[in-house]
Amino acid sequence: MRALAAIGVPAALYAAVGRPRLVSWGATADEVNGPFPGAGIVPGGRRTGTMATTIEAPPSAVWPWLAQMGCDRAGWYSWDRLDNGGRPSAERLHDEWQSIAVGDRLASVPSGETWFTVAALEPERSLVLRASLDLRGRPFDPDGPRPRFHNDSLWSFRLTPLAGGRTRLAVSGYASARPRVPMRVADVLFWEPAHWLMQTRQFAGLRRRAERPSAG
Repeated sequence: MRALAAIGVPAALYAAVGRPRLVSWGATADEVNGPFPGAGIVPGGRRTGTMATTIEAPPSAVWPWLAQMGCDRAGWYSWDRLDNGGRPSAERLHDEWQSIAVGDRLASVPSGETWFTVAALEPERSLVLRASLDLRGRPFDPDGPRPRFHNDSLWSFRLTPLAGGRTRLAVSGYASARPRVPMRVADVLFWEPAHWLMQTRQFAGLRRRAERPSAG
């Protein structure tokens, strides 16, 4: 009984207090519950967590940093040792990486074996990235038959202009995964905390770069 209590009490506290804060870090109730770019792209996709931050720069200064993301481009502005092969993310804007269009692939690992596909975009307003992987981590064509076991998800960025030349940057998405129960457990125990770790770091990286007077 003591062993069960030692496990059950922390788990209950995390479920009741920790996890709700983790998956809505920095976001308002309207941002969590309101519509978000990418709805309807993933068949059967359910809304994932929503995180947000305020950047002391206008959307026109934030968008170029988002447009050049990718392991084969500027990096992800997060923990580079974890998501960019240890190569530092770019500290300046690169003209050659500013062109981005629906259907483009942005490498998600340095080898280029997996990637995000640009599923939708509205410059200076939203960028929707899609990752469609089987459980071995291999990409599959989202327009074709889905593997029996898969994870098909969106990583969506929304930029909202605020008074004073500021930007509200919110990140959320939609996902469909099979087998549902094991994938849900993996989300709660691993992927949600991992996403929080990487996303908060990316927010900090984007704020620092976009707010810097010499960012361009």
